[in-house]
Amino acid sequence: MPRYLLKLVVCVLLLGLSAVASAQTRAWLDRTSIRAGETVTLNVETTANVAHAPDFAPLAANFETVGTSEDTRIEPSDRGLIARTRYSVQLRPLRSGRIGIPALNFAGARTQALELFVEAAPAPPPDQPTGTGDVFIDAVPDDNNPYVQQAVGWVVRLYAASQVLGGKIDQAVPDGASLTKIGDDVQYQRTINGQVYTVVERRFLLVPERSGTLTMPAAVFEGRVGTTLIEQLTGSGGDARRAVSRVRALQVRPAPADAPQPWLPLRSLTLSYRSTPQQLRVGNSASVIVEASVDGAGLAQMPELQLPPIDGVQVFADPVQADETFVGGRPRVKLTRKFSLVPSREGEVRLDGLRLDWWDVTARAARTASLPPLSWTVGRGIGGTGSAAPAANPAVAAARNDAANAAATAPAEADAPAAAPGAVHKGWAVAAVLFALLWLGTLVWALQLRAQRAAIAPVAAAAGAAPGQSAPATLKLNLPALRELIDRGDFDHIASVLRGLATPPAADDDELVERLLDPAQRDAVQALRRARWGSGDGVDARNRLRAAFAQGPQWRQSSAQRPSALPPLYPPKK
Repeated sequence: MPRYLLKLVVCVLLLGLSAVASAQTRAWLDRTSIRAGETVTLNVETTANVAHAPDFAPLAANFETVGTSEDTRIEPSDRGLIARTRYSVQLRPLRSGRIGIPALNFAGARTQALELFVEAAPAPPPDQPTGTGDVFIDAVPDDNNPYVQQAVGWVVRLYAASQVLGGKIDQAVPDGASLTKIGDDVQYQRTINGQVYTVVERRFLLVPERSGTLTMPAAVFEGRVGTTLIEQLTGSGGDARRAVSRVRALQVRPAPADAPQPWLPLRSLTLSYRSTPQQLRVGNSASVIVEASVDGAGLAQMPELQLPPIDGVQVFADPVQADETFVGGRPRVKLTRKFSLVPSREGEVRLDGLRLDWWDVTARAARTASLPPLSWTVGRGIGGTGSAAPAANPAVAAARNDAANAAATAPAEADAPAAAPGAVHKGWAVAAVLFALLWLGTLVWALQLRAQRAAIAPVAAAAGAAPGQSAPATLKLNLPALRELIDRGDFDHIASVLRGLATPPAADDDELVERLLDPAQRDAVQALRRARWGSGDGVDARNRLRAAFAQGPQWRQSSAQRPSALPPLYPPKK
């Protein structure tokens, strides 16, 4: 009985520690750029179990607190149901310019420091076409004379001097253009002629499909507002309101005859290297990371970032990482892509800089964004490798190159800011508790293993192996875990586990394929390799792995056990 009680205590402690360690805490602003007279909302969200709101006192130096709110919702995750609590505070800046929002200590973590830009000039007064004085709606583009296929920001704003109890905003899609809602609605306050309005802002991406006049239908609001204190407190009743914006006409210009192709109308585009290797070695992987900052387009409008071919070097591209935002009434996106370079020969190699031709919609001129070329002298691979086959496995090359790139990455790591003393002490405390719990878990495992040895021996003997040796029964017990890994694990982890199941473990994917007996399993591993490096279908690879390894891997007979086709040189004595 004490043994099971000890197990229960250890499990409870481990679950509690796991919940603390896996808690996620983050902070963000609903807008990163506003005008004087407007408010902004700071959101702090955590999955930890907290009893109070964050301390927003450090914000008092630059902001006036307008209001706060709290929201908790339950949602599923890979760890089961979790509670996600969000604290929101509405802030009115006390000055213009760039204002830093300090990191906040909350839920055992420290949020990221943020920055807000406040434009000194207030926003121009909106149109008030129809509707009462306390509720009206306006819709504006970021460009009244866009080019065909240019990404135009279309913003609909509902202004309400009274509390809105309910309703809806409708914006019809125009003929000759596509209209896509971007993100969630944003709510803030704006002062117009001394009157404070609550503004609900909805963003759209408008893309004209043909030149000529584009008529944008009016945006419409229909709902209820609370005019009395009782209505505002209970949220019931209220007076009906209907507001309609002006109908706007945009003059869409055709693409100029001298514009570069493919046609890419933007406001700005810059390319940069985020990371470049200091050296290259034959058969070893090195990384180049390229970043593109775009103003006036979303991910869907941008061409693929792709390096030009390099003679004597294989290039493997990771999927593009995109950070899409909506700033200043129009779309912006930052694209990041990592390329792995694997040289196949020694000598001089050159990477010509990436070039993207685009059209400047503001200056009405053709532009080119480019990166400078890079050159390397490829050295011999680690272990004296002087050449490599073109089909060398980049994953193995990357593993071999970790030590070689340590010296090159050391300066960047040295520039990282040191952790705060409080964070270091807290880390040691958590580590001490973790090691203590692991020690208790090891003790429980040892006691249980001692009781199970008698049961393991018959199973191993029945499988044809001595106790403690690898046996088919052991592999069969791991099949559910292998199926779970194939269904949910990342491709690198799946390949690593499959290599480790071989006896002895396979050194790389090429050896793994060579040692597998079943052709279907070899084909599945090849599909896995293609999916890992972006040239294959990930869903198809998982389906093949799931079907081929349903009963576990089947290995070729080792050379030590394979019978020889030749008679022995010295026949045994009779």
